[in-house]
Amino acid sequence: MTRRPFSEANGGSRFGNGSAQALIEFVFVVFMMVALLFGLIDFGRAIYEKEVLTNLSREGANLASRGASLSNTVAAVMAGAGTLNFTNNGLIIVSSVFNSNNTYYVTAQVSQGGLAVKSKVGSAGGKATMPAAAIPIPQSNQTVYVTEVFYQFKSITPIGTILNVAMTNQLYDAAYF
Repeated sequence: MTRRPFSEANGGSRFGNGSAQALIEFVFVVFMMVALLFGLIDFGRAIYEKEVLTNLSREGANLASRGASLSNTVAAVMAGAGTLNFTNNGLIIVSSVFNSNNTYYVTAQVSQGGLAVKSKVGSAGGKATMPAAAIPIPQSNQTVYVTEVFYQFKSITPIGTILNVAMTNQLYDAAYF
């Protein structure tokens, strides 16, 4: 009589009761769930920070268009930044753009923050680059105020590195009033 292992004698498989397979499946599912959780955390933070930038740019352009000085506008936008660290990771640029017979000039510009980027509108004393949607805003011999907000997004989870996915690091928003 050939002696069989205990598990086979009881109708089980030769490799035990399937706990190794269950462990491998569990590890795979846990990895997928953790990756999903980390992705949701970083994606949610990016959406939140983009919404904050949108609100800051709108409030800045609105404030400047109502007569506040450009330096006071920048200070107010910096104060309203909340948890975002513009001193090290962001830049706020408020510009006044004058329409001189459909040629746009940046007449004044004030910026504050620690990020080293250039304005997408232009620099003070030079011609302005206006997007097609903003060109109808100022009539001839009128001024439009532009608030640009740049912010360097930094993820707090290692999901981008683990999955080798490049995420957009620099967030940008502009408002024209």
